[in-house]
Amino acid sequence: MILRGRNPFDGKPQLTLRDVAEAAGVSEMTVSRVLRNRGDVSDRTRARVYSAARSLGYVPNKIAGALASNRVNLVGVVIPSLSNMVFPDVLGGIGKVLSETPLQPVIGTSQYDPETEEKVIYEMLSWRPSGLIVAGLEHTSAAQAMMRSAGIPVVEVMDVDGDPVAAAVGISHIRAGRDMAREILARGYRKIGYLGSGSGGDHRAQKRLQGLREGLSAAGVTLTDSCFYEGASGFGTGRQMSADMLSRHPDLDFLYYNTDMNAAGGLLYCLEKGMKIPEEIGLAGFNSFEVLDGLPMRIATMDSRRTEIGQKAAELIAANALSDEIIALEPRFLEGETVRRR
Repeated sequence: MILRGRNPFDGKPQLTLRDVAEAAGVSEMTVSRVLRNRGDVSDRTRARVYSAARSLGYVPNKIAGALASNRVNLVGVVIPSLSNMVFPDVLGGIGKVLSETPLQPVIGTSQYDPETEEKVIYEMLSWRPSGLIVAGLEHTSAAQAMMRSAGIPVVEVMDVDGDPVAAAVGISHIRAGRDMAREILARGYRKIGYLGSGSGGDHRAQKRLQGLREGLSAAGVTLTDSCFYEGASGFGTGRQMSADMLSRHPDLDFLYYNTDMNAAGGLLYCLEKGMKIPEEIGLAGFNSFEVLDGLPMRIATMDSRRTEIGQKAAELIAANALSDEIIALEPRFLEGETVRRR
C-alpha cells in the first residue's frame, strides 16, 4: 500500500529579500546591494548575507532586475545539434570564457532546419539576452532581420564563407577543401573519391566539397566519384559508403570523407579488406576528433579550430559592444598515418 502524504511544498511561500535580511540581521536594501554586487558593503556584512542566502536556499529574482535593465545575464547559443561531436568543443570554448564573467550560456538546437532555427532565435531574443551566438551563416530572412535588429552583440560561428549579419568567427570551409586537395595531390594520389552528407542543410560540408573540386581542377584533376548519405554520420555509415564506392571504382587511390567519424568506418573497412594504407589507398577526414586517437591508425584530417572558435566568439560577446568583426582562423592539416608522406 502506498501512503500519500501532503506535498511539503504545497502552499509554501517563496523566499524573499526580507527572509534573507532577517536571517542575516541586516536591512533588505543591504541584501539587495550584496546580491547585486552594488554599493559599499563591508566584507563581513557581505559574508553574513551570502551565508544566510545559502542556508535558506534563496535564489534572487533576476527577471525583476532585467525589467529595469532590459537585459538578462544570459547568452543565447543556437547550434544544429547536441549529438554532433563538433559542437561540444565549441560550447566548451564558450563556457570557458563566459565562466569568468556574470554571463551564462543557454543552448538551443535547430536540428539543421532553418524554420526551427528561426523559432529558437525568436524565443532566445524574447528573453532579452546579453548576446547571441548562432552556428553558420545561412538563415531565413526573418532570422537575419531579428539578429540585425537585436541591439546586442551577435556572433555567427563556424564559417566565414558568406555575408555575416554582424560579427563572425570561424574557418573558410572552401579553403579547407582546397587545402585538402593540395595535400592529396602533393602525395601522389590522383583517383579520388568524396564521401559526404547529402543534407542540403550541411552548408559547411558543401563548401568543403566545392573547395576540393576547385583545388583538384586547378591541377587538372577531376573527382573520380562521390557518394552521399542521409541521416547520421558514424562508423557504420563510413563503412557502407566505402564499400559502395570501392565496388564501383576498385582502382581508387584516395577516399576523402566529410567527417572523421565516417573516415573511421572507412579505415576499418579498408583494413579488413587487406588494403595497404597509405601506399595502396589513402584516407582523410575532417574535424580532428581526439576520441578517435585509439584507432589502429591516426586518420589524416583537418583541424577545424572548434574550441578556439567558441572562445573568440564568447570574447566578442563579453566585450558587450556591437561588432561586425570577422575573425578567420586557419584550418590546419594533420598528416596522421593514412596518407603518404610528402
